[in-house]
Amino acid sequence: MNARRVLTVNTGRPVAVPHTDALGGATGIDKRPVDGPVRVRDPGPEGAGGSGLAGDAVCDLRFHGGSNQAVYAFAREELDRWERELGRPLPNGCFGENLTTGGVDVRGALIGERWRIGPDLVLEITSGRIPCRTFAGHLDERRWVRRYTRAASPGAYLRVITPGAIRAGDPVEIVHRPDHDVTVELQFRAVTTRRELLPLLLRAGEALHPVPLGEAREYVARHGASVPAPPPSDGP
Repeated sequence: MNARRVLTVNTGRPVAVPHTDALGGATGIDKRPVDGPVRVRDPGPEGAGGSGLAGDAVCDLRFHGGSNQAVYAFAREELDRWERELGRPLPNGCFGENLTTGGVDVRGALIGERWRIGPDLVLEITSGRIPCRTFAGHLDERRWVRRYTRAASPGAYLRVITPGAIRAGDPVEIVHRPDHDVTVELQFRAVTTRRELLPLLLRAGEALHPVPLGEAREYVARHGASVPAPPPSDGP
């Protein structure tokens, strides 16, 4: 396996587009690689805090940004797979990710898994990314939300445990793997196409983003606490 590292650090500026429901009609989803170190810190609570990266725009604070979605990471290997399927180039940052990684199994990462990037920054995985109208309009691909959901490789949102500066080429070191089996892929399937899997998410505890954690607790309260076996991965 290739060494785990950040290939590029990507930030976005507000751009007015027709394919967003954000107040003001702008989005920062079109992120581009930046040179030099970028400071990363906890941006503050949802609804008020934006991106964890200095200089990165989050335009719809209702659904994006905040402590539990401070940083978004996506694997270059998955972008390569989508390039082959869509027959078009997909540069780093084009899925709206802040970190384009190489050699990192993002879909198989565990909720609560911690990454050290560079000398200081420590991030913790909270959930996968749910596709939205803005993402679909940005990619301009037919039935994009359905296709992306079916692939179940959503990239990962992360919270900031220890702030720090990062840059392209920094190694990604996994410094903590929790003692459960709730991966990013499993969490994504549970909240999208396989709702019966929601009880499994409770194994991740408070490390899980509060929204899917609340969904899992509500599901158990309504339907009981039987826990099904996790589904097999569909592969990359």
